[in-house]
Amino acid sequence: MLTRPAILLRAEEAVLLTLTIFAYQHLHCSWLLFALLFLTPDLFMLGYLINTRIGAATYNFAHTLTLALALLLLSYTEHWQQATAFALIWVAHIAFDRLLGYGLKYPASFKDTHLQRIA
Repeated sequence: MLTRPAILLRAEEAVLLTLTIFAYQHLHCSWLLFALLFLTPDLFMLGYLINTRIGAATYNFAHTLTLALALLLLSYTEHWQQATAFALIWVAHIAFDRLLGYGLKYPASFKDTHLQRIA
């Protein structure tokens, strides 16, 4: 297994998703909010209606952990409960997508990701 990066990456994402859901539950955040917002980052796919370059840029903007983790850190340090919930939902979405093999997009095609070519 240690010589199969695809399995390692998916295992990492499964752990991240599990930890995020555990933290969300531990903080007693709303599961209705979770359900309503879980797919929200996928709205950034609408950039593909313009062209693949903009689509890849907007999708990647919403599917990199940098902004989600920055929001999580800021919301934690400032005690913003609602922003913490948003950040955890965002991280859970990214981890779930990557667990399924949907990685960051290359501008050539929606199906070309950093994890694999989607069939």
